[in-house]
Amino acid sequence: MAKARRQVTEKLKLVDIIFELVDARLPQSSRNPMIDEIIQHKPRLVLLNKADMADKEATKAWIRYFSDRGIKALAINSQAGSGMKDISSAAQEILKEKFDRMRAKGVKPRAIRGMIVGIPNVGKSTLINRLAKKNIAKTGNMPGVTKAQQWIKAGKEMELLDTPGILWPKFEDQEVGLKLALSGAIKDTILNLHDIAIYALKFLEKHYPGRLLERYSLEEFPEEAVEAFDKIGRLRGCLMGGGEVDYDKVAELIIREIRTEKLGPLSFEHPSDFAAGEPAE
Repeated sequence: MAKARRQVTEKLKLVDIIFELVDARLPQSSRNPMIDEIIQHKPRLVLLNKADMADKEATKAWIRYFSDRGIKALAINSQAGSGMKDISSAAQEILKEKFDRMRAKGVKPRAIRGMIVGIPNVGKSTLINRLAKKNIAKTGNMPGVTKAQQWIKAGKEMELLDTPGILWPKFEDQEVGLKLALSGAIKDTILNLHDIAIYALKFLEKHYPGRLLERYSLEEFPEEAVEAFDKIGRLRGCLMGGGEVDYDKVAELIIREIRTEKLGPLSFEHPSDFAAGEPAE
């Protein structure tokens, strides 16, 4: 992480704008806590990626949240390519005064130079490939695919600098780690799958109870997690020899079904979850 931070800091003077890519399902938890400190006052456009997987109303609330803090934000889906055209126009709008000053001084217009930053597995390389309209950046569904920096032309309007994902070395807030694990941003081996699945069930019970009960044919949600595992395991055939419920398989099932949208689009956090004023650390 220290190396990635140093690379970003060194390249800041070369770019006009920062494209901060976050997961639309958890825009605050998928931000690096140090990002504001690193980029300081550099113009920024927040891109809420995977917006198709997030609750639309929550995403609208997040766009207002960033706007209230003087930060432009867009909802995009780099995998499907939706919202790509809006990125260039939004960047031009943000940088209009700077480029007007350059033209007034007789400086020949040039492409916007942007740096894409974000935590691992949030979709940076997929975004670059979409903007460049070719497979230039290496992609993968595992965290940490991008290993080094590279400049990439995105048409005549933008030049982009990809960077390795920056992720803080430890999670001071366990819930942040659970949200990131549930979304697939960190490797499943880092946290206990049972803990992730239990967190997911409790979250769904509180925020999306109807979807939870319908998906697993429950009349009401059990008070104890083990009872919920038993009911879901028997319903879905997650059994071992002797008819015992295989809790490992149940945990994997719950996590997989959330990630593959079997319970519909979900947002794991809402602006109202955070104190008014400054973004959560």
